[in-house]
Amino acid sequence: MNRKKKVNQILKKRMKQANSKLHKSNKPRYISKADRAKMEQEEALAAQNEAQTDAVVTEEVDSESKADAE
Repeated sequence: MNRKKKVNQILKKRMKQANSKLHKSNKPRYISKADRAKMEQEEALAAQNEAQTDAVVTEEVDSESKADAE
């Protein structure tokens, strides 16, 4: 009986390992606190740069439209 039980335990363990490799976790990847802060800074910089470029583009368009109007 013990030999059968041991063999069954080994086989069940192997099946569990094989099945666990097939299923991916839905849990999001861990991002450290320092990395999150760095990402927030980069996003803030990108938003600032985007706002500045938008302002420059609108100024250029406005100046061009004024020149065309004259």
